[in-house]
Parts: sequence; C-alpha cells; structure tokens
Amino acid sequence: MTYELEKSKIPHLKLDLKTKNPLKIYLNSKKLEKFIKDNDINIVHARSRAPAWSAYWAAKRAGVHFMTTFHGTYGLGPLGIKKIYNRVMTYGELVIAISNHIKSHMLKNYKVDENKIRLIHRCVSIEKFSPEQVSQQRIIAAIKDNNIPEDKPVISLIGRVTHWKGQHKLIEALSKMKNKNYHCLIVGSDQGRTAYSDSLRTLAQKLGVIDRVQFIGHSFDIPALLMVSDVVLSTAIEPEAFGRAAIEGQAMGKIMIASNIGGSLENTIDGITGKLYDAQDSQALADAIDWALDLPEKEKNKIGKAAIKNVKDNFTKQKMCDSTIAVYEELITK
Repeated sequence: MTYELEKSKIPHLKLDLKTKNPLKIYLNSKKLEKFIKDNDINIVHARSRAPAWSAYWAAKRAGVHFMTTFHGTYGLGPLGIKKIYNRVMTYGELVIAISNHIKSHMLKNYKVDENKIRLIHRCVSIEKFSPEQVSQQRIIAAIKDNNIPEDKPVISLIGRVTHWKGQHKLIEALSKMKNKNYHCLIVGSDQGRTAYSDSLRTLAQKLGVIDRVQFIGHSFDIPALLMVSDVVLSTAIEPEAFGRAAIEGQAMGKIMIASNIGGSLENTIDGITGKLYDAQDSQALADAIDWALDLPEKEKNKIGKAAIKNVKDNFTKQKMCDSTIAVYEELITK
C-alpha cells in the first residue's frame, strides 16, 4: 500500500519492524520518535508486538497518544513467560479488541482495565466480496482453471493449510456424510508445512474420499471460488481471533458452517446465516454439511440473503474504519 500513500502525499517511514532484536527495536523507536516530531503526529497506533515496543517508547518520549489493536491470542509460553513480551499490546491508552473472544482473552490473561477496551470487529470489503462484483467470466475462469465439476454441489474450506484450521477434521467428516454427491475444495497454501498437507492426502485416500476432495493451494480470485461454492466452511479446532473467512463467505451469500468456538460465535448466526457445530466432532460437521446440501432451494436463498445482511449490518470496511476513527477522536478529545 506504500504506493497509495505516496500518491496521496502521506509520508511513509520504512523500518525493519519484523525484527525481535532488542537493539534494533530500540533503534526503530528512535527513528520513529523523530518521524513523530517531524510530522506533528499526535496518535501512534500499534498492531503487532515488536513494532508496538518501538512505538510505545517512541510515543512516550515524544509525548503523544499511544493505542493498540489486540489481534490474536498470542502464545503465552512456558509458565506464561511470554506475557511480558505480549503485554505491550495492552499498554495503549485505549485498546481495540477485534472480537469479544479476544476481549475475554485479554481480561483473563492480562488483567486489563475493561474500561479502556473498545470492541471493533474485523471487516470484509463488500466492494470486493459481493455477488454483483464477480462477473460471469471470472466464475467460468475459476471453474475451468481449477477443473471444478459443474454437476455437483461445491463445498469450500478456504484458509491456510495448518493443523489448527482443522482440514483433517473436514476430511474425516466427508467420510461420514450420508450425501456422497459433492465436490470439496480445500483452498490455501501450506506455507511449507508439507508434512501436514501430505497427511491430508493420505487420510483422504485411506477414508475413501480422495476422488471428492481437491487441493487447490494458493488462489488469486477467492471471490470467484466462493461464487462457485454452495457451502463455505470454517473448521478451526482452536478458537480463531475472529475468522474473516466466515464473513467473506457470508458476504457472497453462501451458507456458512463454522465450528462453535472463538470468533465464529460472533460472525455466524446459528440457524440464520448457517450452522455452528461442535469443533471437535467430525460427525457433527458431517451432519451440518448434509443439512446444508439437503436444504430446499427457497431456504438456501433465504439463508444467503440473511448472510449478506449480517455482513452489511455488522462487518463492512466502512463500519470498521468509522469505528476506528471514533477511537482516534476519543483520544484527541481526551
């Protein structure tokens, strides 16, 4: 996004913010402090731990407001030792939590003053994730480029291929479904975790569903793949901080099936925009998919409309930005 900033004449400072080297974090804070003073900045908003340490020290020395967004349930480490490193995300004068799940995590593990937490859910761009925005040409290309059969309902699980995302639970569920007339897409990169992705193929072969499962890997046109899909899944076996894939699927008017933990409890309305199931129970997932596939067309359309409404009412980019700017204004008036 640097080009967009420069085009709008917004100063942009490049720093090695991914470093966890204490000396580099300190040096970053000095550069950031100078940048704050040179550009008359009055709020520093940090969204990740290492940059937050640099930002916290810089803001403190520069005498400006410091706030954070707490994005995930960062690992606590042995005996909770990593809490010391993580705690900077609670140092903001105001702290944005991206879900009630994250808010509860903060209150439980960091004893944050609840009065300074502001709940602002993550968002989806309805300019991008909207049925009206996906042309017929893109849908045809998604089908042809990925060799997706057109005579079967399509079930999609989109996200990183990693154990906690539960792809293995989905494969177990597929083998337990009553309905055998489907095509399942597992879309996402394994990011080098080949042992897990290989184990998924082995499991699919063992359970006799390999001919109904397709591994696509990274895709550049997720909205088109969602349009091809009939049912969209979120099968995390550990609580997700929010789970944006769930609102992307709903924004496209698709039936959402999600595990009943973490952010899914906030973004998927059970029985209205889809179905929640027991995260550890592959039979429950199988039953939920069977339920979605067996719905009458009228009921599918009803759920699709409710899903789009849910996103437009609660999870648009405009709503998230407006809420974030309101927090900035609150800090300024403070």
